[in-house]
Amino acid sequence: MTSETSPIPAPTVPGSGAAPSGRRLLGNKVPEVTLYFWIIKVLCTTVGETAADLLNARAGLGLTGVSALMSALLAVVLVVQFRSRTYRAGVYWLAVALISVVGTLISDNLTDNLGVPLAASTSVFALVLAIVFAVWYRRERTLSIHHIDTTGRESFYWLAVLFTFALGTAAGDLVSERLALGYWLSAVLFGLAIAAVALAHFTLGLDAVWSFWIAYVLTRPLGASLGDYLSQPTGDGGLGLGTVVTSALFLAVILALVGYLTVTRKDVTPPQEVVRDAG
Repeated sequence: MTSETSPIPAPTVPGSGAAPSGRRLLGNKVPEVTLYFWIIKVLCTTVGETAADLLNARAGLGLTGVSALMSALLAVVLVVQFRSRTYRAGVYWLAVALISVVGTLISDNLTDNLGVPLAASTSVFALVLAIVFAVWYRRERTLSIHHIDTTGRESFYWLAVLFTFALGTAAGDLVSERLALGYWLSAVLFGLAIAAVALAHFTLGLDAVWSFWIAYVLTRPLGASLGDYLSQPTGDGGLGLGTVVTSALFLAVILALVGYLTVTRKDVTPPQEVVRDAG
């Protein structure tokens, strides 16, 4: 799943190649879907799990306080992301890492503070995500990440990303709780599910857009299971590295990869034609 196609191309004015709105289009604001993308996504997901646990345990703010703090930080980074005219690897992946933490905290708040059953929260998040996709497609006629080139599409994109993290957290916890597989076997299970989606895409013709978003949801419980396996005590089935070491280790790898992509620009979508105002 290293590429996507849009089901319906962006509308153009006949003979001009320009968008009918006549306004300047943004450059594609998200990275190309490459192996680097999936590696960093899983790493960000793992950090989201371990960092949320670390902050909740050591910040002294409580789950609600930590949620408010991380949501505020995410809002600031998203403002920077939206104000940028093009994809910037550092800003984009910082937003993903923070949204991973916030998505985890949303699910944890529902479960721990409000007592919402995991089955109910998983169903609600799935429904909300489906609504986001439905409204997004109704307005834009595409869900492809190759066309995140307007503020409206970018808004839908980040809403979808937020609820994929929340859904992945709740669904992953639900599966782990119901099946009691342990961290390592849970990671293997979700890895096999992602492999099945890739196989269906490449051999059975499963739509690229839906393949991407299904895999995107599944990487959340995969990364969480890996994070828990590394950080949790050996008596609980983990390796006992702790949340500090695990978070620092994965953050270092993320920073190295994002730095590499910033320099090489291997994940940058070729620039689209700029459309200038008619006046």
